[in-house]
Amino acid sequence: MKKLLLLLSCALTSVSVAVAQDGPIGVRKSTDYASGSSSDSRNGGFGIKGGVNFADIRGDGKKDYGDTKNYTAFHAGFYSQFSFSDKFSLQPEILYSRQGFKGTLPNASSSTTTRLDYLQVPVLLVYNFLDNVSVHVGPQVSLLTKVKEGDLDRKIANEQDSNGTDLYNYSYNSLDYGLAAGIEARVGPARVGGRYTAGFNEIIKDPKAGISQSITDIKNGAFQVYVGIGITN
Repeated sequence: MKKLLLLLSCALTSVSVAVAQDGPIGVRKSTDYASGSSSDSRNGGFGIKGGVNFADIRGDGKKDYGDTKNYTAFHAGFYSQFSFSDKFSLQPEILYSRQGFKGTLPNASSSTTTRLDYLQVPVLLVYNFLDNVSVHVGPQVSLLTKVKEGDLDRKIANEQDSNGTDLYNYSYNSLDYGLAAGIEARVGPARVGGRYTAGFNEIIKDPKAGISQSITDIKNGAFQVYVGIGITN
């Protein structure tokens, strides 16, 4: 992961230096567009994007989980961008994001990979501090669509047997909300960027008797590296 972060940093730095001078041939600068322009703005349009997730857990309960490791997965989806000026724009997205973590749950004897699939909707304020390099920050809402613990497919809500007894000692929160922030570079219709997303809601809820309360004190965290292509500008 360190090598990937270094590579991303080098790529963003190279693009920043290039566009800070004259810019690549054929790539328009933000100053080539009039302030307040709409469909003609470089900061407007619609496109597709996708990339790699390096997901893990955060929060007070993480210390009670043994041998936690990043869970490497993917995200993909669509974005749209609405320009206010040559510097500011608003970028809502719809993403399918696979997250989770690897580790040993409290009171468990072996490590398990927990997979969490989310439908995410970030709404980001974009500021171009260079012609084709921007920072993004904004809220994000995520709907949990699937849970898998090791080879076991889990229901999000706790399942019950024929006698009405819970089959598991805890359930999952179907909704997460949090904050996303990152940096992005653009060359023509293409973009490359990195982003960190932090969930504020607890992943696990409703621990039953005999289960440590600390099992619930964990939240989502993921570093995302992505590429995107604009379909319209």
